[in-house]
Amino acid sequence: MREVMAGTLDTGLYPLHHCKTLHLVRHGQGYHNVAGEKDHDAYMSYEFFDTSLTPLGWCQVDNLRKHIRKTGIASRIELVVTSPLMRTMQTAVGVFGGGGYIDSDASPPLMVTSAGKGDHAAITSANCPPFIANEWCREQMGLHPCDKRKNIDEYRPLFPGIDFSLIETNEDLLWKPDARETRIEIAARGRAFMNWLLTRKEKEIAVVSHSSFLIHTLGLFGNDCHSLLRKEIHKAYANCELRSFVIVDRCAIGTNLPLTNFSGGIPRGPDVPSDYEDVKSLDTRDKTSTTS
Repeated sequence: MREVMAGTLDTGLYPLHHCKTLHLVRHGQGYHNVAGEKDHDAYMSYEFFDTSLTPLGWCQVDNLRKHIRKTGIASRIELVVTSPLMRTMQTAVGVFGGGGYIDSDASPPLMVTSAGKGDHAAITSANCPPFIANEWCREQMGLHPCDKRKNIDEYRPLFPGIDFSLIETNEDLLWKPDARETRIEIAARGRAFMNWLLTRKEKEIAVVSHSSFLIHTLGLFGNDCHSLLRKEIHKAYANCELRSFVIVDRCAIGTNLPLTNFSGGIPRGPDVPSDYEDVKSLDTRDKTSTTS
């Protein structure tokens, strides 16, 4: 009993409406990954500008798609957020999209046939959550052409079912040919992205991003946890790996209202608790801490 009581100080209890479930995914294998494995200098080559998934990468996407359906994750996701690069958008629609598209579908395709390199079939937007592109979850920017995106007006006809309204400029003005984003800068961008997620109304969100972005963003968390949890949070991602997390809005950044709480006392009647003085004391303490 003493060990259990001592351990309670290391647990956390938070209101459900201040929590979100995030399914964080790294894109499937891209052609730059294959070349970079052999020669790191390949990342500097414009041959791999905004590279697509390889056939193996599409196979990884198919396997993750089967997994999220088998585990029930697919039916719970309310929003898919993707980095606006070819390999992440292909991964996002391949994993979380509605499956094969046919011309008679009432819904537009998420992705048309042969988007990017290869001849992958079109993917429908029917029976799946909305998709939105966000620059904040892009890969570490600068120097590497594989991390530079195309103009948005080139993407729109390839991915008709993705919402690009958050992208502020058609041309990629964030990527610099002569400077790489620093670790501090990418972590700050990751913090801003996580705060943005907390303002969303959706409770269960999938994010499709990149290795460096994920490792630096997740590095912001878990430093107050047991070493086993910290290692799980901070370990590097494999291609098309999915890990699920709960993020807590401890600073009340979002304004989501509780949907499952019930106020009680309906109809109202006498309900003064036997420990009224203790309850009153806690209430006074909370009000004091809020105003101080």
